[in-house]
Amino acid sequence: MLDSQPTEAAVSTVSDAEKKDEYLQALKLLESIDVKGRAPKTGYARDQFSNGWKDFDGDGCDERNGTLQRNLVEIEFKPGTQECVVLAGIFHDPYTGKTINFMRGQKTSSEVHIDHVVALSNLWQTGAQQWDAEKRNAAANDPLNLLAADGPTNASKGDSDAATWLPPNKAFRCDYVARQTQVKAKYDAWMTKAEHAAIEKILTKCT
Repeated sequence: MLDSQPTEAAVSTVSDAEKKDEYLQALKLLESIDVKGRAPKTGYARDQFSNGWKDFDGDGCDERNGTLQRNLVEIEFKPGTQECVVLAGIFHDPYTGKTINFMRGQKTSSEVHIDHVVALSNLWQTGAQQWDAEKRNAAANDPLNLLAADGPTNASKGDSDAATWLPPNKAFRCDYVARQTQVKAKYDAWMTKAEHAAIEKILTKCT
């Protein structure tokens, strides 16, 4: 399965054969996911999943800062936070391929978003309405479902699935849809027919 904590350095050490094997595994996993229509969005709210960021992995840092730590390099931490709160760093954005000099601040933090690879609204419409609060909280804070991303690009995604939105950086699309497949399988969420077909088409090409 794909590493739930990717960095540019980590990705570069994986051979083409290993990547193809990962995509084959994702393609097999895709077969286990139910295909249904999207449920109504009625009742959805961000706090149905969690009220703010939580410490999913128990390391003392909330998952926004945890994701920044995993996905940025040359990180500067806020003093007195036990190397938890990220003040600045270099971000190589997988969605666009560009490099962003991240700096925490009221006017600058929005340059880098923490994306839910499978949007929470999408999860709500593909099974999460029936989940308990603990499972929704897990899906919102699980590192498997979190990636740092260019802010404007992530905003353009909204709650789209792979049938209607893919990262502009074509070189990352295999990783992206494989990760979406893993998230939906892990939390037993379903896919629409169009979403399933789009992911199958991409992963088939990736292998």
